[in-house]
Amino acid sequence: MEVKMNKEIQDYKESFFFGLSMRQCFFSLLAVAAATGVYLGLKDLLGTEITGWMSVLAAAPFAGCGFFTYHQMTLEQFAWAWIKSEILYPKKLVFRSENLYVQCLDEMRQAGIRSCENGAEVIEKKRSKKNRRQKQTVKKSKGRGDTVD
Repeated sequence: MEVKMNKEIQDYKESFFFGLSMRQCFFSLLAVAAATGVYLGLKDLLGTEITGWMSVLAAAPFAGCGFFTYHQMTLEQFAWAWIKSEILYPKKLVFRSENLYVQCLDEMRQAGIRSCENGAEVIEKKRSKKNRRQKQTVKKSKGRGDTVD
């Protein structure tokens, strides 16, 4: 006796009837009902052949709804996600490149122009002063018994 095991636990589907899930059974019954209704309603008006094709066309959307999955979403979930992304919350995504090297160079150049010195040295002095101030405030707050988060 061989037992089938899914490699991925998320791929597990509970079978309800003849290997179909509850959702698939429900939509299959709807498809059969739609096909039967169309066949019985149009058989006398259009003839057997055309009525057969019309019943297939009536059943196809229901059957498709039951078996449709896209990225583990059912048709209703997919339709709602599509409506949200395309109609309710559409946004235009624009790519803007960001060159960090050029930004750093501009920052250093501006600092050097203002102080008439080497921009890299000016920026490094500012950073070291800021770090020293932070360390001093931490030491003062610890000395008073305050807690720093």
